[in-house]
Amino acid sequence: MTISTRGAGQAPAVLVLEDGRSFRGRAYGAVGETFGEAVFNTGMTGYQETLTDPSYHRQVVVMTAPHVGNTGVNDEDDESAKIWVAGYVVRDPARVPSNWRAQRSLDDELVEQGIVGISGIDTRALTRHLRERGAMRVGIFSGEALADEAVLLARVQEAPQMKGADLSAEVATKETYVVPAIGEKKFTVAAIDLGIKGMTPHRMAERGIEVHVMPATATADDLYAVNPDGVFLSNGPGDPATVDLTVIKAVLERKTPLFGICFGNQILGRALGFGTYKLKYGHRGINQPVQDRTTGKVEVTAHNHGFAVDAPLDKVSDTPYGRAEVSHVCLNDNVVEGLQLLDQPAFSVQYHPEAAAGPHDAAYLFDRFVTLMEGPRA
Repeated sequence: MTISTRGAGQAPAVLVLEDGRSFRGRAYGAVGETFGEAVFNTGMTGYQETLTDPSYHRQVVVMTAPHVGNTGVNDEDDESAKIWVAGYVVRDPARVPSNWRAQRSLDDELVEQGIVGISGIDTRALTRHLRERGAMRVGIFSGEALADEAVLLARVQEAPQMKGADLSAEVATKETYVVPAIGEKKFTVAAIDLGIKGMTPHRMAERGIEVHVMPATATADDLYAVNPDGVFLSNGPGDPATVDLTVIKAVLERKTPLFGICFGNQILGRALGFGTYKLKYGHRGINQPVQDRTTGKVEVTAHNHGFAVDAPLDKVSDTPYGRAEVSHVCLNDNVVEGLQLLDQPAFSVQYHPEAAAGPHDAAYLFDRFVTLMEGPRA
């Protein structure tokens, strides 16, 4: 990525997809060039949480909502220390933010962090194209980066693909840090950071859990050095097929209560012997309907994933760690949205129960984790 922060909003810009389709508009954020995987997000709110979600590392996010930036940016809603998206695509950016919590404009924040974007294009047409053709590599070019589109297309096609990408260590913490329990401490959890969002350990802290957030490279010895009551596997970017499963298998062998979300769901699935595959265009947004098959309840949930677990929906499966079943399913396309073991305390979901941003329908999953950790004590 090369960037300049001058002339944003005035400079012409072009978005070029790897299949040759292009869209012309105006620079939004920094001026320059960037590459990534083009994906679309269906959320109408929560853009600040989306931008700072490490799961979007190396992805160019297309917002399907036409008006973006209305509430500006504040210092409280970030989910990590920086913006992680590779690029940002909006149709009609707000000219002036209007919210009592706003401290600066979204445009200024994108410029400050060097995020190249584009505005003024038909994001509906782009989204329909990605739904039909699938997520694909893309480049955004503005200012001096503009050139003949055949040259730009060739550069896009040289960019790395998401399939086979091992990205967790690039976004995870390098040193362990502790999020203390709020109020009385009841449990200790070792959380493997694969791209964790800040609200996730906070949701556990609210339930009396002291969370030790550890690097993606943490070993089983590192986890058990804190004498955890449970282990948590976070969300994160990249292809789950690239992850070393040694640590998670050690946790399963010791039958420590385990909870995984998003990327954590995928690597739990692989540890159980299921495959994973890349979805055509993925699930991203805060309005995805999921059924909890253990209760029959339907939840509206927050998603950000391009891969999914390939597990049978119609039967209980035998795994090296006991029986497993699909606990949650997406009602839009029957994609596996959760797994649970029946013979030991382990479960996972493919979405984001921390609800930042998003509905709070799935907050009960943190309570389910607490129940698992209470089990051995009882």
